[in-house]
Amino acid sequence: MRPLILGSSSPYRRELLERLRLDFEVDSPDIDETPRPGEIAPDYVKRLAHEKAEEVGARHPDTLVISSDQCAELNGQLLGKPGTHDVAVEQLRRLSGQEATFLTGLCLLDTASGTCRYFESRHTVYYKELSEDMIEHYLESEQPYNCTASFKSEGLGITLVHHISGDDPTALIGLPMIHLIELLRDAGLEIPGAD
Repeated sequence: MRPLILGSSSPYRRELLERLRLDFEVDSPDIDETPRPGEIAPDYVKRLAHEKAEEVGARHPDTLVISSDQCAELNGQLLGKPGTHDVAVEQLRRLSGQEATFLTGLCLLDTASGTCRYFESRHTVYYKELSEDMIEHYLESEQPYNCTASFKSEGLGITLVHHISGDDPTALIGLPMIHLIELLRDAGLEIPGAD
């Protein structure tokens, strides 16, 4: 089996990929994730997923590199990882009572051929009206400062929403596993239990 590399520093993506019980290595990409002026969400996640795969792939010939990126969009504005408590509070205040679109871009790069297959997952998250107490309790409990739009869907973030519409709940955690399985199978990898 060809070596598999996860091009990510995210512990959430690593945990998701471990579910497949495949051997893989992790190599963190080092790219500038600043949005370009006027860049819209679909272009942003696609560009970053590709750049991460290419940056990591340059160090690993004849491998398959998985990379992913995520952002949220609210009223045409991009929301990324807050990084700090104050930014997270502001994000959640803005999201209160709103619908946000989460986009997760997935790239599988075959470094031998240079072929990069791309998939984008979209989810709409419908937020409840969030009180200051709800926001503070959630942030103190989860500290989701490395999560897109401060939303940790696999934790208490789920208490902040009315409902979610989308095709793959793992995409909200950072790696669309349903689609990744198909990409890996198409690339010739055997996945235990999926064949």
